[in-house]
Amino acid sequence: MEYTYPRSSHCPEEVASTDVCLAVGARARTGCATAEITTQTDKYVDTDLVAMWPGVQSGIDVLLRDRIDLLERKRVGLITNHTGVTASLEWTVDVLHKHPGVNLTCLFGPEHGIRGDVREAHRVDSFTDARTELQVHSLSGYGENTEPTPDMMRGIDALVYDIQDVGARYYTYIATMNRSMKAAAEQDKEFILLDRPNPITGTAVEGNVLEERYRSFVGEREIPIRYGMTSGELAQMFNKEYRIGCRLTVVKAKGWRRKMWYDETGLPWVSPSPNIPTLDTATVYPGTCLFEGLNVSEGRGTTRPFETVGAPWIDGFELRRKLVEERLPGVGFRGLHFTPTSGKFAGETCGGVQLHIHDRDKFRPVLTGLKMIKAIVDLFPSKIEFREGWKAEDFSFDLLAGTSTIREKLLAGVEPEEIEKGWTGDLRAFQTKREKYLLYS
Repeated sequence: MEYTYPRSSHCPEEVASTDVCLAVGARARTGCATAEITTQTDKYVDTDLVAMWPGVQSGIDVLLRDRIDLLERKRVGLITNHTGVTASLEWTVDVLHKHPGVNLTCLFGPEHGIRGDVREAHRVDSFTDARTELQVHSLSGYGENTEPTPDMMRGIDALVYDIQDVGARYYTYIATMNRSMKAAAEQDKEFILLDRPNPITGTAVEGNVLEERYRSFVGEREIPIRYGMTSGELAQMFNKEYRIGCRLTVVKAKGWRRKMWYDETGLPWVSPSPNIPTLDTATVYPGTCLFEGLNVSEGRGTTRPFETVGAPWIDGFELRRKLVEERLPGVGFRGLHFTPTSGKFAGETCGGVQLHIHDRDKFRPVLTGLKMIKAIVDLFPSKIEFREGWKAEDFSFDLLAGTSTIREKLLAGVEPEEIEKGWTGDLRAFQTKREKYLLYS
């Protein structure tokens, strides 16, 4: 059977070209020079679901249809996980492995493993993939390596990256991307990034810019909590601003617009990690992930992780009353009881609240998260604790927040709106810097 890749009726004509962005180290003005391409038919592209073809095409589909030449006559190492799929839900690993024009030699998996089946902060070992018989190297951050080593890259010419991000600084996939780019530069390997939409839009930018002293695997670079960029745009910025200097090629997604939420793209949603099951979760995550640094459950072990927070010592209905008084934009709160099956307080009944988003464009997740923490500090001052971090000298909360200032001011009774004012200048500077790396309108 010969497969063809038809143009979707939802795909605007004006985005039919300029879909591949070639960023060659520091030689280009912004690290990026855009190349025109032509539409081709690739008989190895699976389009069995033609009737359901989306309006947005991710980087892997653009690569297969238009730019497979980027991989021809090269030995390829692929950094991916379960989110690396085509529009018809075929795994990027399988597509590239069976493609006669691609010599796929090894695989690399980030945190949660290449199959996305490992819990957070758990070790992931290297192994041989049964389907392809390729070696899978672990870059999980909780094993021996967080980036490809020279030995791992000895038999490859190019690293290809295809992972769905969630749009929040804490998420470790962008740390894996950054460190892999550095490794590629050091070993003079190409780095080809297959871009995907930012699921929580590319317009909203919120939160403090990380302080260099607090760099970690959950805060790799000096960017705000919600940065409003795709992985490809971040890669360009990291490559130029931090002088990584790798031979970077970004294969753009086609048809995506910055204001789009993921459920407006037509692409299938694949849970990026075990505790980000839905787009609703990703929407609140930039704010409620901060609860990982507290002795308060962030909802792991429930059906609504990060949308539900609480602890055995919290009166959820009293917490709801205080939060409702804040009249926060785009969100409502429901008092509840829940019993986590894993994570903090597993098997214990907790009181808390669930966030219900009713206007996601007005919702401000970081401000909301800080308001929730402030309310708990006010209501239960003798119970709330900021957890010690995996760096002995730091609190876990500070590593997530990218600063100690937020914790210190919350404990001092400072209102979140006042805390926000302290990072306004840094946030504006970031927004100015980010402009020249944006690939989508």
